[in-house]
Amino acid sequence: MEYFALNNGIKMPMAGIGVFMMSPAEAEASVESALRSGVRLIDTANGYMNESGTGRGIRKSGVAREEIFLVTKLWPTVYEKETAIEETLERLGTDYIDLLFLHQPTDNWREGYKNIEKAYREGKVKAIGLSNFPEDLLQEAIDTMEIKPQVVQVEAHPYFPQTELKKILAETGMGLMAWYPLGHGDKNLVNEAALTELAEKYGKSNAQIILRWHIQSGNVVIPGSKNPDHIRDNFDIFDFELTDEDMAKIATVDKGVRYYTATPEIIAQYAQMELQPDL
Repeated sequence: MEYFALNNGIKMPMAGIGVFMMSPAEAEASVESALRSGVRLIDTANGYMNESGTGRGIRKSGVAREEIFLVTKLWPTVYEKETAIEETLERLGTDYIDLLFLHQPTDNWREGYKNIEKAYREGKVKAIGLSNFPEDLLQEAIDTMEIKPQVVQVEAHPYFPQTELKKILAETGMGLMAWYPLGHGDKNLVNEAALTELAEKYGKSNAQIILRWHIQSGNVVIPGSKNPDHIRDNFDIFDFELTDEDMAKIATVDKGVRYYTATPEIIAQYAQMELQPDL
């Protein structure tokens, strides 16, 4: 495993597993399998409605809590709720969260951020992040919040490497956590000729080449999988290193294309979307 040093001194594993679009039972099984395979970074969210299953998976794995870097996210409808973080801790079955994100940039994000700052001071949150925030709001948080954010979570992959955002992060020491690290399973991306050539060169899969590119680009990756073999394959990326020439070759794949765009209408819907019970 390789690690990213956050701007508050905490070290975060650069590869983990995400449980987006998993049921509580599926999240439980995937988290347990991942931890037993050596994975130590787990990413969930209020909005995934599987935090309870994630917590059960952690406990069933037998891995000590202090060895795990646990990430979750507050959903907009609870940003201003005083007990939101306590309820999140209860669902996860833990007394602290290693990294807590605001999940969406709704109008009440500033109140949500202040609630996380309070939990940070109390030791219930070890690092603060912003998920899906555009660059102008990210810059506002950097400029105005008492505790500066440590991580931003955004879509990133070879088709959309977040070049402009990386310039802001470089100035602040913030980390980038990439969702859709494999391009939302787009076969056109995964099967790009440049990636196939490098896969043959290193005896790896195209997906492993992409994940290794992320690591060497400084991105933390959280690919999701319910298949134990796939989970292990996703982390078999630390026994080789791409050359500068290889990285330049992958850079030619950049199309400036993303798979998800948050319109004002979508953000407004998030602000009204109530969470369902997490069992």
